[in-house]
Amino acid sequence: MVLGVVLIASLFINAVQTQPINKNVDDVVSIVDSIISKQSKTYNIYALDLPENINFAGEPVPVNDPDIYERLDRELLVNTYWQSNGFLLIKRANKYFPVIEPILKENGVPDDFKYLAVIESGLQNVVSPANATGFWQILKDTGREYGLEVNENVDERYHLVKSTEAACKYLKKAKERFGSWTLAAAAYNAGPAGINNQLERQKINDYYDLLLGEETGRYVFRILAVKEILSNPEKYGFNFEKDHLYTFVPTYPVEVDTSVSDFADFAKNYDINYKILKIHNPWLREAKLNNYSKKKYYIEIPEKGYYPL
Repeated sequence: MVLGVVLIASLFINAVQTQPINKNVDDVVSIVDSIISKQSKTYNIYALDLPENINFAGEPVPVNDPDIYERLDRELLVNTYWQSNGFLLIKRANKYFPVIEPILKENGVPDDFKYLAVIESGLQNVVSPANATGFWQILKDTGREYGLEVNENVDERYHLVKSTEAACKYLKKAKERFGSWTLAAAAYNAGPAGINNQLERQKINDYYDLLLGEETGRYVFRILAVKEILSNPEKYGFNFEKDHLYTFVPTYPVEVDTSVSDFADFAKNYDINYKILKIHNPWLREAKLNNYSKKKYYIEIPEKGYYPL
């Protein structure tokens, strides 16, 4: 009630500033009603029609099932009306999808899995409470199992190309085990053993028939919602020009097969600073590179002209 009075008073004050009004109460109410009517036309929230023939990695989604319908509807609503986050995802996708897409294709993993990276990390090098790391949220032991170097000095879970390749290996193995890309996606979240246990316990073989916990139960639907929105942003109210989107700064690799005692000095040799070096090589976790084994590393250096140094 108090909020309503404050709102009416605020609208009334704004009205007074723009046009003279009589002290007659009816006139005041009429002006306030007019202002509220105009305000209500500037922003509306709409129910969403679910897309027809939606699929994940070519596997159909049974939206004629009322449970599936409601769960997909929920994720579409949540992600459509969380506008600031949606816009950031659209901007980052323009920057990082051109890196991820050809790696998925080369490894025989459906293009839809790029949206799995979106819901895992928001296309950022984040660390979860369980210490899953990077765009693909890979655990330390899992990263090592799939060929990534993970230690205090170098952590390739932060390397977009190499972590994407590791994620592809994981997903292909899960697909081979379960026979379904949808179940492979669910296994990426819950683990193959977790999904297999539930399939056996519930005596079924389809993700959409499984009763799962909150996180994994929502997982594929979140991927589907993000896929739909990022594929059709204007349809869901996201309006922008091409130059509003983020772009990837082109780089070239520098081979290093020795230790590096100070990356700040190393960066200066290429006319950049330490911050820019680390932006393009987040997998280098310290200010130095030990490299006792003389392993070959490739450090990405941005091409000239993109940073005002």
